[in-house]
Amino acid sequence: MPRDIPIGNGSLLAAFDFDYRIRDFYYPRIGKENHALGSPWRFGVWVDGVFSWLDGHAWTLSLDYLPETLVTAVTATHRSLPLRLYFNDVIDYEQNILVRRVRAQSLADHAMEVRLFFHTDLNVLENEIGDTVFFDPKNDCIVHYKGPRYFMMSCMTPTTLGVTEYAVGGKRHKGLEGTWRDAEDGVLSRNPIAQGAVDSVIGVRLSVPAGGEQACHYWMTVGNSYHDVEGLHRFLIQIGPERLIDRNTDYWRNWVAAGDKDFHDLPSHIVDCYKRSLLILRTQIDRGGAVIAANDTDIWQFNLDTYSYMWPRDGAITAQALDRAGYGGLARKFLEFCTQKIVKYNYSASILSDTGFLMHKYNPDGSVGSSWHAWSRNEEMMLPIQEDETALVLCAIGQHYALHRDIEAIRSLYSPFVTEAADFLLSFRDERTGLPLPSYDLWEEQRGVFTYTTATVIAGLHAAAKLAALFHEDQRAEAYARGAAEIKAAMQRYLYCAGENRFARGIVFEEGVQRRDHTLDASLFGLVLFGGCDPWDEKIAQTLKRVEEALVLKTGIGGMARYEGDTYQLAAGAAGLPGNPWVVCTLWLAQYRIARAVDFPSLRSAIPLLEWATRRARASGVLPEQVHPYTGEYLSVSPLTWSHATFVAAVLDFIEKADMLSRTQLDLAQSARPGRAAKPGVAEKAAGAGP
Repeated sequence: MPRDIPIGNGSLLAAFDFDYRIRDFYYPRIGKENHALGSPWRFGVWVDGVFSWLDGHAWTLSLDYLPETLVTAVTATHRSLPLRLYFNDVIDYEQNILVRRVRAQSLADHAMEVRLFFHTDLNVLENEIGDTVFFDPKNDCIVHYKGPRYFMMSCMTPTTLGVTEYAVGGKRHKGLEGTWRDAEDGVLSRNPIAQGAVDSVIGVRLSVPAGGEQACHYWMTVGNSYHDVEGLHRFLIQIGPERLIDRNTDYWRNWVAAGDKDFHDLPSHIVDCYKRSLLILRTQIDRGGAVIAANDTDIWQFNLDTYSYMWPRDGAITAQALDRAGYGGLARKFLEFCTQKIVKYNYSASILSDTGFLMHKYNPDGSVGSSWHAWSRNEEMMLPIQEDETALVLCAIGQHYALHRDIEAIRSLYSPFVTEAADFLLSFRDERTGLPLPSYDLWEEQRGVFTYTTATVIAGLHAAAKLAALFHEDQRAEAYARGAAEIKAAMQRYLYCAGENRFARGIVFEEGVQRRDHTLDASLFGLVLFGGCDPWDEKIAQTLKRVEEALVLKTGIGGMARYEGDTYQLAAGAAGLPGNPWVVCTLWLAQYRIARAVDFPSLRSAIPLLEWATRRARASGVLPEQVHPYTGEYLSVSPLTWSHATFVAAVLDFIEKADMLSRTQLDLAQSARPGRAAKPGVAEKAAGAGP
């Protein structure tokens, strides 16, 4: 089951599933040390002698956030019990504290006792071996621990402070399902300690008047020692859980306000999704700068691995979007993270170069992540990289300087990263064609020379040339600019298929023989997004017209697939379709329409594609990687950082083009006054352009 309503602060992350159960719980890195490991943390209710676990079967659930915050707003109404529950969850922006407020509302004409049960299924340090859980009489809390990880839980009602009802015990061993079963009669056993594979339940009793409501609070503090979690526990009691919720509500609303723009005539629901995407992106970024692709462990059933890694591509696209949106600090942390990684790999000096590139992916702590990219083929050593990942980080550094003009800040990134990476891109080329040497494609499936990768290399070298000129390294600047021009010319020569009047996806190698890969692929939008190609160029227009015709799904759901014949996570009943619709690919089409726009009517042609993405979002605003082509059901992971970053980028593209068109209209209006000459610009292009 994909994830919804993530909350976090860069050190602590909780991700809920569609049944409002925490299923992933990361500390001390976002994406590393998942102490839930996919096991559900349940919430139970006992009322009028009837017990029910909260889920989508017995309850009607609405999962959302308070507007413009990372404070959840969840409503649950039982289908037969006269009870409605309201929840707010928050992880403090500064301290590693999770707080949940529960308001129980009676729908009956009589007073009732409501018993609430908070279940925790910790697998500390990502395994359930050797955990301990105990009742702590010093603080009236429940404590889970193993090694350097501690978790302290407590609660508060209008009449009590601290845990008075609890159960701890074994789980998933010797026939035991878990202590959560102990709650189902409404009474907990109060066993004081358990070790091994363990879980716990805390009980709370509320007296709810007829037609009225009553509230309680539950919290968990997280740290590396008993001293740590006890200190956070006392801090929370001192300020009170209500004040902590309020301060986080205010903090996140002020954080979002920093990204306010003139959204022109974009519909309000697109603006809401833009702001929500910014907040969701924040939850997926580690305090050390790593931008994590997705934190949804259900995907591990596919190949016993997850998306909880930092892909430089995803991270660079996210950093660029956040930088443009007004969050330069987050972008800079990511760029500093990458700068620390572009060091000599020390694998083999016999490869053309073993420095100046980024690896396939990284763990949140900076160590190299798992990979399926081979180091050799046919007994020939090769680099297991995707070259676009290095190139796009160069683009992000170039943009960062262009936005902030902070030469001192960029200096620390220039020599360690820019020169190393640009020198690598310049040298990692085929001497005969001038194209980049083979690497893995952005979809991580094939090795070859791809148009998308080539476009990003051109962009990366252009960015490096400008930065080299900034530091008066004229020879470098000239070499990088010349290299970009040579690669662009080679792309036109070797990757354009005159017979088909379009660009190929790339060049692949089969049994030592190279051939053009003519598969229609959404990544060809990279020609405009990164490669500096004119969207009005006939070669580009014909290429991307063919891509749109082949990959936009004609089902009720719509959207754009990745490429013809895509089988990754292919939905049942999707045979004969090019693949499942991807959010990122659909938004690339929107960005292309925005790039081609010469007036407001043509600019608005991108709005239906932005609306398509908002319709794919959950009520909370969470976007997935891909959806079922007929039902819209989420496939693969959610939320996907890349989807949210691309949505932010597309909205910013729209805003910037609208700003430019507004200025052009103003210039034309002013030039119409006596004694003024018209400025050349978009209007000239519009005069001879079709829709």
